[in-house]
Amino acid sequence: MKLISAVIKPFKLEDVREALSSIGVQGLTVTEVRGFGRQKGHAELYRGAEYSVNFLPKVKIDIAVADDQFEDVVEVISQAARTGKIGDGKIFVTDLQRVVRIRTGEVDDAAL
Repeated sequence: MKLISAVIKPFKLEDVREALSSIGVQGLTVTEVRGFGRQKGHAELYRGAEYSVNFLPKVKIDIAVADDQFEDVVEVISQAARTGKIGDGKIFVTDLQRVVRIRTGEVDDAAL
């Protein structure tokens, strides 16, 4: 089992959700986050004063999937979230050692 965490631009969330639904992904967790990568934020003008925005708004999506499904999920997220501009985000894949469905006690693949 794998845990896929993707940090993407907020306006791409619905595109990613629809793309994941089309390949049968049934559940995901979404968190609003802030951060920066290589672009290191930017300067904005507000009421005539310039100030720097060091942490940009992003959305983090967490998805637990079976080993045979993770490559398709990564590809779908990558395509749906891509704008071709700096700050499109990153996808992280980690191994899951154990998953437990609290309601039924099912474990691992059965709990996904």
